[in-house]
Parts: sequence; structure tokens; C-alpha cells
Amino acid sequence: MYAIIETGGKQYKVEAGDTVFIEKLEVEQDSTITFDKVVAVGTDDGINVGAPYVKGATVTAKAIKNGKAKKIVVFTYKSKKNEKRKMGHRQPYTKVEISAINA
Repeated sequence: MYAIIETGGKQYKVEAGDTVFIEKLEVEQDSTITFDKVVAVGTDDGINVGAPYVKGATVTAKAIKNGKAKKIVVFTYKSKKNEKRKMGHRQPYTKVEISAINA
């Protein structure tokens, strides 16, 4: 059984036991999260697609940790103008482990 959930403006395909890096949520470590924006649920019988969300379907997860991704370098310049700027960016994330899919 799998589910497609929506969080942080993105959609993720998850199954029970998966570990997923999602956009940062304001939750503490080892707390339980319930995702109620379930776009679709796939079972052995077929797929159940919501309009826009599946009614009564939830996905339960456990927050493992909050952190930041590796640094990326953002370099912008304008040729022939001697104008350049170098910046770094680290995207914050929440690492969650999917515990159950309730369809």
C-alpha cells in the first residue's frame, strides 16, 4: 500500500517504513505528525484518487530530526560589467519516518 501526500508545496509518494526528507515543519524531534492532505491511495485493489484529497485518509509519521542540507553555491555575474556576487544556501528540512497509512 502506498499514498501520495502533499506537504510544503510538494507531493511525495510514501509507503509504511519509508524515510523521507520534506520541507521543514515546526515540530520537535520524536513527535508524531499526521498528514491529512492525501492526494491518492494505492492498494492491491487499485488506486483511489481524491478530488483534490481523499476523504478520511491520513498518513501518520514520526519526526526523526530537523536539519539543513549541504551548502550550494549561488554565483551571479554580469559579463563585461565587473559585477559579481557569491552566496551560499542551505535548505532546511525535516526527516520523517512513515509509520502508517490509514485509508
